Amino acid sequence: MTARLSRAHNRPSFNAASEVARLKADTRARRRRRRVPSRLDRHTHELLALYDAGATVAELQRWLAARRVRVHQTTVGRWLRRRGCH
Repeated sequence: MTARLSRAHNRPSFNAASEVARLKADTRARRRRRRVPSRLDRHTHELLALYDAGATVAELQRWLAARRVRVHQTTVGRWLRRRGCH
């Protein structure tokens, strides 16, 4: 039992508060969302113009498919929603 105590005294002091602060900062850095550009971003102007002209989400999806951009209909809807259109 005394051997354990003597080894503990030889270690540098442990500051739990500073360790927790370091871990929380690391968690915040890991949690930060990195924005990955959407495949639809390069067609923003056209998509918004078509939508404003009355095109539906399904029609926008077909328009994109004609330009070899394969996305699901819900992706187009979410993309529009993020821009406050849908």
